[in-house]
Amino acid sequence: MSSILHSPAAEPARPATVKVWDILVRLFHWSFAACFAGAWLTAESERWRDVHVALGYTMLGLVAFRLLWGFVGPRHARFSSFVRGPAAIASYLRSLLTPHPEHHLGHNPAGAVAIVLLLGLALLAGTSGWAVYNDLGGEWLEESHEFLAGAMLAVVGVHLAGVAVASWLHRENLVASMLTGRKNDPRGRP
Repeated sequence: MSSILHSPAAEPARPATVKVWDILVRLFHWSFAACFAGAWLTAESERWRDVHVALGYTMLGLVAFRLLWGFVGPRHARFSSFVRGPAAIASYLRSLLTPHPEHHLGHNPAGAVAIVLLLGLALLAGTSGWAVYNDLGGEWLEESHEFLAGAMLAVVGVHLAGVAVASWLHRENLVASMLTGRKNDPRGRP
């Protein structure tokens, strides 16, 4: 009787998955998110200033790695596989309003915009933070650093909303995909 209950025929079919994001992309993603959150939370505290600075330097190192990996990494890590022009971005966004939105195995064009913005803002925020820490600028530089961090927070918010919308529209858990590296195979192959 137990063999009948546990037979493969009794289990619901799971969709086939494919490996999309390698371990280094996933480690970068979650390390970058943790560093940004930590830097944001320690920004106003003199007591935690060294932690804030260390997290900022770590983010700069992560950005340097991701820029390199965006050119030499595996297929879905490469910028050439997901960074598109304005027409592709507009087409993707319009498709979200249709019954069958465009589906991308790797990053979609809107996600690519978030990635490019976050990398650029982190580079500028980290560089300006380094300059502020080394007293190379005045108050305008400190205000610029804070503005860049606020802009990053806004992009993170839009990114999270986009992940939620795309997960719902495409009926896939993008957060789980960024943990496991696997996504449902749109072709349905095992």
